[in-house]
Amino acid sequence: MLLTVFVYVSILAFIGLSLYKAYQYAKMPMHGRWELYPVPKEPGGKGHYGGSYYEDLEWWNKPREVSHAGEIIDMLKEMLFIKNLFINQRRQWWLSYALHLGIYLLGLWTVLLAVGAITELSGLTLSTPEGVSNNAWASLVYYATFISGGAGALLLGFGSLSLFLKRCFNNTFAKYTTPQEYFNLFFLFAVVASGMVVWSADPGFNYGREIMKALFTFSPIQADTALTIHILLLGAVMIYIPQTKMSHYVGKYFAFHKVLWDNEPNLRNSKMESIVKEAISYKPKASWSAPHINPAAQQEKK
Repeated sequence: MLLTVFVYVSILAFIGLSLYKAYQYAKMPMHGRWELYPVPKEPGGKGHYGGSYYEDLEWWNKPREVSHAGEIIDMLKEMLFIKNLFINQRRQWWLSYALHLGIYLLGLWTVLLAVGAITELSGLTLSTPEGVSNNAWASLVYYATFISGGAGALLLGFGSLSLFLKRCFNNTFAKYTTPQEYFNLFFLFAVVASGMVVWSADPGFNYGREIMKALFTFSPIQADTALTIHILLLGAVMIYIPQTKMSHYVGKYFAFHKVLWDNEPNLRNSKMESIVKEAISYKPKASWSAPHINPAAQQEKK
């Protein structure tokens, strides 16, 4: 029963810490806006050729029009396909995208495990290859789970290990790779490696559906040593990720929406005016010793 409770805690910790990270980003002071055009949220063709509302005659007297669809589509290109890395560092993209695509597929695999568990709890069978059921839905869920789980594990294992080795043996990368970044990649590889050990004994991921059923019914998880180790590592990485730079899945929205593309006009008596006033009223801490901030500190050094 302790494993069941641990899994609950891991899931809640991942969700809670991720939401807290988003809250921290949302409460931060105004960032220096880049306004790098083209800005996808500009409506019409402006979002493609780099135009903006500044082109409109007396734009300040007209209602502000924003294309949220254009903004979401462009962000999804970056989040799902890592577009900028593909354009600027194609060779690095293959390794990085293998890791990220593996995570996406394992996310889908987790959903399919839950669907499979509900299917079994509802009385529909999920058969193995040795005894395929005539139930088309159960067969679809079974094979979709097998493909997404197997492909996701292989891609994540390859991506994390190859990026770890590249940072070890490529001098350019090794110069700015911190010990924590080595640990992060090794931690991910350890989780997927332990999972592949368990998978080798149960290619149909029946153990995963049993875990899901235990979570749905608040029942003890039946696990051998290998599965116990995998669950502990997986739960630990879920708690760990939101507290590290790997939580960039939270920050990307703010980086694009509030920094790169935030070109909201600063008009009198507008919300943006109050945000700007608050930002420029911010006073650095007195402990800063830069001469333009704290001249007295410079005199003391002399």
